[in-house]
Amino acid sequence: MRKTEAVFYAETYHPIQAGSIDGTDTLPHDSAVYRAWLCSSAALYDPSGDPKLLGDPYCTLFVGRLSHLTTEDTLRQAMSKYGRVKKLRLVRHIVTGASRGYAFVEFETERGMRRAYKEAHHSLVDDYEIIVDYNRQQLMPGWIPRRLGGGFGGKKESGQLRFGGRERPFRAPIRIPYDDLKKLGIPPIPEGRYMSRHQDPSPPRRKRSSVDREENTRRRSVDREVNIRKSNPVDKDDRFHKRPMDGDYHSSKRSSDESAQHHRSRSSRDREEGTHRKSSDREESMPKSSHVDKEESFRKRSMDREDHTFKRSAVETEEFHRSRRSVDTEKRSHKRSSRDRDDRSHKQHKSRHRESSTSYDRS
Repeated sequence: MRKTEAVFYAETYHPIQAGSIDGTDTLPHDSAVYRAWLCSSAALYDPSGDPKLLGDPYCTLFVGRLSHLTTEDTLRQAMSKYGRVKKLRLVRHIVTGASRGYAFVEFETERGMRRAYKEAHHSLVDDYEIIVDYNRQQLMPGWIPRRLGGGFGGKKESGQLRFGGRERPFRAPIRIPYDDLKKLGIPPIPEGRYMSRHQDPSPPRRKRSSVDREENTRRRSVDREVNIRKSNPVDKDDRFHKRPMDGDYHSSKRSSDESAQHHRSRSSRDREEGTHRKSSDREESMPKSSHVDKEESFRKRSMDREDHTFKRSAVETEEFHRSRRSVDTEKRSHKRSSRDRDDRSHKQHKSRHRESSTSYDRS
């Protein structure tokens, strides 16, 4: 990766750093950056104090550069391609009610939000190319909005550009003033760990505590047991266990290892019971017969087999005699024809000899 293509993105927001193209400025270069720095230093802005904030920040996206004619229905239809939309707020002017060109979209799942974050960036909505980013207002530490001099983006003509965001990242610096950045509380620059301009930064993930992980593991094990019960129905008395009356739900559930062992033993028992049941059904379906009946049926089968053998031998013998007679008849006819031929030839020879002798006597 070439040095000109190396970039990095801001993980925490600092107004002075956001006003620098390479993230190394130590002084505010305009009044807007100075105002944002004062708000950040005096803690005048509380991101969680906005009453219009949507629900889950990890499922919420910021959509900017919208057309002023785009409505909520159009935007909802465009975002529904990536996941089910739970809430949508198109920011409008407080007096005129006109669209301000950006919105916040909350999805029902974090997976849908991440898909829209990856695929909806630079897509077209009402012939306008939009930008998509995660909810930095609630998820980025030290965030200052644009109306107070912070934010990301801006126009080059106004000189109010902000860097470090997804659309305009920091460039790899040539010289890094580590001491000055540390005095201002600016996070260190990730030297040697730069990204390419064609790579998208990943949005922050939800931090899960050990209690949440245990709860998710327990919920998955319970769902697995329910699915097993639905697929392998057995007596309810053996399968289902009642919950305690005091409502202690956690103490009544087995651990994941115990549930897996219980499932294996139950499945093997179910297979044995199914095999035994099939064999018993097969025995019941067969007609019951005594020992005498079996001997009688065997004797009948043997007699039928002998009759069939005798009939087959008689037929074969008859065919053999018929073939022999036909062969004898052919032989006799052949002898007769040969004898007749010999007699004719002998008579012809005698007649010729007689004629020749008669002719000799006359002469």
